[in-house]
Amino acid sequence: MTSEAAVSTPPAISSSPAKTDYYWLRSFVAGGVAGCCAKTTIAPLDRVKILLQAQNPHYKHLGVFATLKAVPKKEGFLGLYKGNGAMMVRIFPYGAIQFMAFDNYKKLLSKKIGISGHIHRLMAGSMAGMTAVICTYPLDVIRARLAFQVKGEHRYTGIANAFHTIYLKEGGVSGFYRGLTPTLIGMAPYAGFSFFTFGTLKSLGLKHFPEVLGRPSSDNPDVLILKTHVNLLCGGVAGAIAQTISYPLDVARRRMQLGSVLPDSEKCVSMSKTLTYVYKKYGVKKGLYRGLSVNYIRCVPSQAVAFTTYEFMKQVLHLN
Repeated sequence: MTSEAAVSTPPAISSSPAKTDYYWLRSFVAGGVAGCCAKTTIAPLDRVKILLQAQNPHYKHLGVFATLKAVPKKEGFLGLYKGNGAMMVRIFPYGAIQFMAFDNYKKLLSKKIGISGHIHRLMAGSMAGMTAVICTYPLDVIRARLAFQVKGEHRYTGIANAFHTIYLKEGGVSGFYRGLTPTLIGMAPYAGFSFFTFGTLKSLGLKHFPEVLGRPSSDNPDVLILKTHVNLLCGGVAGAIAQTISYPLDVARRRMQLGSVLPDSEKCVSMSKTLTYVYKKYGVKKGLYRGLSVNYIRCVPSQAVAFTTYEFMKQVLHLN
């Protein structure tokens, strides 16, 4: 989650409904803009990851870099961004929900339950990630379906058509939540360790090396924020750790999401069956962790854009 929202706790806000609503609106915009910028930057890598994870017959014999070269040749340059429209629709509410949920869960765990320290950051991050996933999961399914399509073999003509087709042919609303269980199980460690690692590195860095790693926020000099290159480093480390832990579940999620699109979809009806099938047929490296190198490559640019944009938006919208 990779982290699609900031991990810092926002300042205390007024009990006035108008001010409260305005603060959340600004948070929504800041998180949405940061998420969209970050996801658009790495959209080609995301498409390649989906193609490799699900063993697309046109590209399954290729590696990451070979697929990046092959997609534009077969489908044109915009083929690298197939499915990104659905991602943009999803990422705006996803970032906002994750940010707000993380803050509220931290407060709940700390004040109501008495859990504090690093553990409450880990738990709050996991809970926030799962909350955001549940609210935006249908759009993630649509995005995966569109990204898996290859030029000349389109099953769906666009976002609206994909929604209509899945609803009619795959069991109504339940068709949009195929693969939700492995997604939630995978999101728990992914979001949790993302928030935990980044937040811990950030707090330790600003505590022990404030002059070297930090700088005052432009809209509030009393608030110290990480320098851009430090954000990049901390985010990259957090993303790499989280991805390594949760990646097999991400593979299972994608294959279950694609459903009837895959010729072996009957073997991917549950998380355990999907993981077992992929392991037996393709093994660990070429199955459960196929495409992981894409995620490692994604971490640095994704986190750089996400955190840099979010810090900029927080200052512009006076969220510090």
